[in-house]
Amino acid sequence: MNNKRPVAETADGDFDVDVVVVGSGFGGSVAALRLAEKGYSVAVMEMGRRWDPDTLPKSNWRFWRFLWRPGLALRGFFSLRVFRHVMVLHGNAVGGGSVTYANTLLVPPETVWEDGSWRGLDDWRGAMPGFYRQAKRMLGVTQNRRMGPADWTLKKIADEQGVGDTFYRTDVAVFFGDADDPGGRTYDDPFFGGEGPPRQSCHGCGSCMTGCRHNAKNSLDKNYLYLAEKRGAQVFAETRVTDVRPLADAQGNAGDGSHGYQIEIENSLAWFRKHRRRVRARKVVFAGGSLGTQALLFQLKQSGAMPNISDELGKRVRTNAESLLAVRMPEGHDMSKGIAIGSGIYIDKDTHIEAVRYGAGHDLMGMLFTPLTHGRPGPGRIVLWLLACVKLLLRRPKIFLKSLNPRGFAQQSIIFLCMQTIEGHLNMRWRRPWYFPFRKMLCSAGDPIPTYIPAANQFVAAAAQSCGGVGASTLTEILFNVPATAHCMGGCAMGDSPERGVIDAQNVLFGYHNAYVCDGSMLGANLGVNPSLTITALAERAMSFIPDKGDSATKTME
Repeated sequence: MNNKRPVAETADGDFDVDVVVVGSGFGGSVAALRLAEKGYSVAVMEMGRRWDPDTLPKSNWRFWRFLWRPGLALRGFFSLRVFRHVMVLHGNAVGGGSVTYANTLLVPPETVWEDGSWRGLDDWRGAMPGFYRQAKRMLGVTQNRRMGPADWTLKKIADEQGVGDTFYRTDVAVFFGDADDPGGRTYDDPFFGGEGPPRQSCHGCGSCMTGCRHNAKNSLDKNYLYLAEKRGAQVFAETRVTDVRPLADAQGNAGDGSHGYQIEIENSLAWFRKHRRRVRARKVVFAGGSLGTQALLFQLKQSGAMPNISDELGKRVRTNAESLLAVRMPEGHDMSKGIAIGSGIYIDKDTHIEAVRYGAGHDLMGMLFTPLTHGRPGPGRIVLWLLACVKLLLRRPKIFLKSLNPRGFAQQSIIFLCMQTIEGHLNMRWRRPWYFPFRKMLCSAGDPIPTYIPAANQFVAAAAQSCGGVGASTLTEILFNVPATAHCMGGCAMGDSPERGVIDAQNVLFGYHNAYVCDGSMLGANLGVNPSLTITALAERAMSFIPDKGDSATKTME
C-alpha cells in the first residue's frame, strides 16, 4: 500500500481512525485483524518495506537488499543490532519478523508461567491452551515434512551422545501441500476457506530466513495481516511513528488516553523529505518488537509525552540464554536442503539445541563464525581462540583457510542454536552512548548474559569430530563476550502493578487508558524456545478483552 495514502476519517470526524497499531509483527498483525473484526477502523504503521516473492533478494550477499539500516541506505528486512551485552537479530518488514524468522513455533514448558513478573496474574495453564490452538490454526502450524541432511546429521549425533530419544521434528509455519507433494505445486487457499491467498508447497530450499521466494512460508502477510486488510485495515509501509501523545480533556488538562491519542509519523526511508503527518486515534497498540517498543516508550516517557509510563520500562530483557555454534562440513556435503529449523534435541533438562540452515548461496552469516573455542569469557578465552586457530592451521591448513572464507558456508555448515530456560536477563536504558553523543538511543546495562554454555560446546566439538568437520563459535562471543540472539524478549513485561511491570494482565499500559503493548516486550519470563507462537497467543488473549465496536463484523475464529 502506498505509504503516502491519507488515513481515512471515521464517521464522526473526531478521529482519523479508531486504532493505530505500531508495527505489523506477530502482535501487531493479531491486533489488526481482531480489532478490524470487532468493527474498529485500523491503521497499521510499519517502519519496514512490503516484500513479495518477486522482490526478495536472491542472495543475502546483496546486503543492501537484505540488511535493514536505512540511514546507511540498507533497505532490506534483516536488522542486526549490536549492544554492549548482546547482538540482536530481528526483522523489519510488513509482517515483521515473520518475513525473516525460521518458522519454528513451539509451546514453551508450562513452568514458564510460574516464573517471572506474570506469575499469578491468571490461571495461565488453564487459559493459554485455547489461545495457543487459535494461534496455531491461524499460522498453519504443522510438523516438518522436509527433513534435510542437517536434520539427519543432528539425529545421528544425538544418538551417538545418548540423547537420541529427545530428537523431534519441529512444528513450523510452512505449507507442505498434499502428503504425496514433492514441493512446488500451487493450491487455492488451503487455510481459510478461500479467504486467504493462493499458496505453493515447500520444496525445502532452506532459504526461509532470507525471505521465502516460493510462497510456501506462512508469514503474517499470508494470514493475520492479509485477512485484516480484507476487513478494511490499512497498512502503511515505510512509516515510522515518532511521537504518541494523549489528547487533553475539555479543560486542557494533560490526558491519560481516555480521550484518545495524537500520533506523529514520518517516512522511515527518507533522509530529507520525511513527509511528516499527524493521526488522531481512539486507541494505540504498541507492537514494534521488543527493541522498537522499548525505544519508543523510553522516548515518550523522557520527552514528557507519556511521563507516567512505569519506571520498570527496559528492565528484565531476556534472550533465551542463547549461543550460536556451528560445524563446517568437509567438501561434498550440502547441508542447505530442508527448512530453516527442521529438528531439535534436548541435551539436558535446561538445554535445547536446534539444527539451523540457510539456503545455498546465502553465505553472509558465515562472516560471524570462527574456529570453536572453549573457556570462560574474558582475555583468557581470546588467548584460547588464538591457540585454537594456530592448532587448526598447523594440523589442517586447508580446513582452516576454508573456515576463513564465508563462500559456501550455507551449503557446508550446520548452525546449532542452543537455548536454555535458565533465568538470566539484562536491562535497557535510554541514553547517549559515548561513541555517538548526538542523540539518545537504547543501550544495554546490567550483568553480562552468559556467552559460554559448556554442554553446548562439548556437543558441537563431538559433532565436528563425528562428521569430520570443524566446530565454530561466533566472533562476538569470543572477542567481546557478546552473545547473539534472535529472541529478544521483555522490557515492557506484564506485572500486577507499575512497581513490578509496565503493562497489566490485559496488556494495558500502566498509567494510561486505551494503550496496549502486544509484542515480545510483554513477555515476563525466559521461554527457552522460539517466542513467536507465545507472542501470537498472548496477543490473541489481549485482543479478547477489548469489546466489539459493533455487531456487523464477521469473525474468523470462534
